[in-house]
Amino acid sequence: MLLPQAVRPLRPKLARGIAQQLTVPPRSKPVISYGPAGRSAVSGHVATVFGCTGFLGRYLVSKLAKAGTQVIVPFRDEDEKRHLKVMGDLGQVVPLMWDIRDPDTIAECVRHSDVVYNLAGREYETKNFTFEDVNVTGAQLIAEVSMANSVSNFIHVSHLNANANSPSRFYATKAAGEEVVKAAFPNAVIVRPGAYYGHEDKLLNSMAFYPILWTLNDAKTKIRPVHVLDVAQALSNLVGGVKGASESITYNLPGPTVHSYASLLNLIQSVTYNSIGFAPTIPKSIMMTASKVAQAAWWPLLSPDEVERRYIDDVGTDAKGEHWQGDWDKLGVTPEEVENLAITYLRRYRSAVNFSRPVVLPSTRGTPAYHELD
Repeated sequence: MLLPQAVRPLRPKLARGIAQQLTVPPRSKPVISYGPAGRSAVSGHVATVFGCTGFLGRYLVSKLAKAGTQVIVPFRDEDEKRHLKVMGDLGQVVPLMWDIRDPDTIAECVRHSDVVYNLAGREYETKNFTFEDVNVTGAQLIAEVSMANSVSNFIHVSHLNANANSPSRFYATKAAGEEVVKAAFPNAVIVRPGAYYGHEDKLLNSMAFYPILWTLNDAKTKIRPVHVLDVAQALSNLVGGVKGASESITYNLPGPTVHSYASLLNLIQSVTYNSIGFAPTIPKSIMMTASKVAQAAWWPLLSPDEVERRYIDDVGTDAKGEHWQGDWDKLGVTPEEVENLAITYLRRYRSAVNFSRPVVLPSTRGTPAYHELD
């Protein structure tokens, strides 16, 4: 006698195939993936990316959607999210309006998700949002709502220099944000990347446009710049969570090489064939006063806290830490050197005469930023 289709036992090979595609995360519905790998696949994951309209967020959404993950993209301004819609297959990128102060809109964004990324952050203050509002209170609310909605995995993006005792309020609030997130979501994953560089960055592009603003501290400040696509890939690799993690884990993602502002200015000058010329170092007190006056403008200009950060070396830039490579290997990513990609992001600053000239890199890192071009 034939068994009904609903109760008929699965063939062994089919059962093994389903078992390989089935994942049951804690506090969430089962995740079932199917289809060939790629944009039209279904990974089974539903990810909410807060801060998706920012620099890092757009690349993370692209990575997730191309792997077949359905991505919820919370937005505040209609025009900020339109470019994200085409990053995934039909129906895979779902925009929802949200407010960082409204738990109901946050809950609507996470109620179907098994993983939540918090990339929302603020590098400067406005009349509506302070550092504490976004980096601490906002992060805490997102974590609490995610926990209440049985989200399995919570990934919070902080900063490499997060330090409660830092003279920079941005770095201090980033550290405070980590603590409130871990209190609200005990097994949250904290990711600490260094300064990003890429197409729309505020590092290489700003240096190419306004080199004088990067000569503070005699351009001796040391940083560990990291490629934004490498960070996005590392975050994408965390979509399934960390197996067996019962408490919070922190991943540090510094750039592979220590650079000073002087060496980066030197690199930009060599790659673009544009002579920076003489750029005097403005005293910190004068720049602080000028940046405070600049806050009267309605558009974002150099803030006093950013001036303070121009005098703070990145973690891992001293003699003991210069060979420290962070936790990239744990996330399956090998970070790119900025020298290998500089021409990709800086060629547009070349003149028509020099546009196709070969790439010339400085002979050594850390050489004076203002050398004469041949």
